Amino acid sequence: MTEDFYIGTYTKRISRGIYRVSVDSKAERLVDCEWLASAGSPTYLAKAAAQRLYVINKKETDGHTQGGLIIYDVTDVKPRAIQQVLRTGSSPAYVAVDEDRQLVYTANYHTAAVTVYAIAADGTLTQADEVVDQGPVGTAPEQTDGPHPHFADLTPDHRLVVCDLGTDRVYIYDVTDAGKLTLVSQLALPDGFGPRHITFDADKGVAYLVGELSSNVATLAYDAASGVLTLKGIVSTIPDDWTEHNGAAAIRMSADGRFIYVSNRGHNSLTVFAADDAGTLTTVQRISTEGDFPRDFNWDSSQRLVLVVNQNSDNASLYARDATSGKLTLKQKGFMVPEGVCVIPVK
Repeated sequence: MTEDFYIGTYTKRISRGIYRVSVDSKAERLVDCEWLASAGSPTYLAKAAAQRLYVINKKETDGHTQGGLIIYDVTDVKPRAIQQVLRTGSSPAYVAVDEDRQLVYTANYHTAAVTVYAIAADGTLTQADEVVDQGPVGTAPEQTDGPHPHFADLTPDHRLVVCDLGTDRVYIYDVTDAGKLTLVSQLALPDGFGPRHITFDADKGVAYLVGELSSNVATLAYDAASGVLTLKGIVSTIPDDWTEHNGAAAIRMSADGRFIYVSNRGHNSLTVFAADDAGTLTTVQRISTEGDFPRDFNWDSSQRLVLVVNQNSDNASLYARDATSGKLTLKQKGFMVPEGVCVIPVK
């Protein structure tokens, strides 16, 4: 059986845009990396059920930068561009699709804007709302120039959660069917935490928040009735004796809620945590990604195999995952993927 993944990339050196990587699950091998479509540094992608791909896009024209999204129809093998939504300035850092309300969300790290778009029947977008993060920022060098929303996606109860690396805060919004946002709550993390991405375990009533700047993961209690997050505990993603730079990046939870996985850019590893019934995390393993700057990773449909892309070394690695222990075993390394930064399943 072969499963395909879309790979978002930077296009600073050798990448041409969006790629598709295939995984042979029987052989436990990466078998193909194919260029699919052009985009300017498509660093994050989101697939809609209606066979649309919403892609971060950056365009440079006569020294002027525009950022936004490019939308592809992926009904056929060859993607077909159907719209570009661009504005002056930097491109967003994250994009997500809300299937129930037919909305798209973006978080723009540089402009501090969280934008909501309504999806038309043909897949094209119209802006529905926008909020701009404000307030005090942290003291880390990456925070002093302002708020930096890095993530905007849905909670299990279909609110919008926004992680802001600059303000050390996580915001929860109510969302109307028309895409209008109303702030419900905000949680302040310790100074310099640098919230990046979050994942929820609805059964346990907790969320796991990765801090890019601190290389930490925070367990947060989530009260769905009130939409309020509360800090429960914090663990490190890197060894205590690591003194060089590290930026924690992607975080994913196994389907059974027993294990949390985080990528480390600098330490160049995946950290595996076991999660108990209260959401308390215990480090199980740290394993090299066999490359430089692993920004994202994902698993196949069985969660038996894990694919990680290393941005700076232009390669990918494949691991087998033990569902009982959570541990990873390297199966393949050195597979060519140019400037890979985002991994999402095609199906």
